[in-house]
Amino acid sequence: MGFIDLHSHILPGLDDGARDPAVSMAMIRGLVALGFETICATPHQRAGRFLPALAAVRSAHAATRDAALAAGIGARIALGAENMWDEVFYERMQARAIPSYDDGRAFLFELPVTTLPAALEEHVFRIRMSGALPVMAHPERYQPLWQAPALVERLAVQCALVVDLGAVAGYHGKQPGKMARSLLEQGIAHAVASDAHAAEDVRVAAEGMDWIRKRLGEAALARLLDEGPRRILAGEHPRA
Repeated sequence: MGFIDLHSHILPGLDDGARDPAVSMAMIRGLVALGFETICATPHQRAGRFLPALAAVRSAHAATRDAALAAGIGARIALGAENMWDEVFYERMQARAIPSYDDGRAFLFELPVTTLPAALEEHVFRIRMSGALPVMAHPERYQPLWQAPALVERLAVQCALVVDLGAVAGYHGKQPGKMARSLLEQGIAHAVASDAHAAEDVRVAAEGMDWIRKRLGEAALARLLDEGPRRILAGEHPRA
């Protein structure tokens, strides 16, 4: 079985990711060379900044998927979204219409870096009770979590935590890097992902994968890039 990338910005022209189809294809080829068999395109859904219409997202996904097939690239290009926890997210949460992985139960979300949303734990619990699986993107970035291990543990019970490989490799700053590696070493993180926005991010992801191999072993890499992501895409919490 190959690896699964749960978080990438490979769709061109939608957000701060791939700027055009050529860059998109370069990113896909690079990720496939690292062993990824499924690449989840997760364009931003963020009020006031990157909020492409869902029809435009689906169109870009179909075009990219078809281009990859035409180029003989065997990887599956799945579709999701990186949903910022903002007013648009809240409205969609109330309507049970949050863009998810392949329209399934699991969806990727991100938080403001410096302040956690009010009643976050309560909302996450309610989402889980509804049958959906919230998947937290790059938990290592959120400053309120840096000195709150008990809160991180509670969130990890309700959410799947997906650490950025770039942070593991040390490219996102000292404290996020320290947090990312701690989440992996303690077995709290459920998966890692490239969060690739450009072709050079593939090299950064490779460095993060190398760190995991050297520090935690091949079995940990398989758990974080195959077993955990596979369960997440199936709508199952990896610890369940």
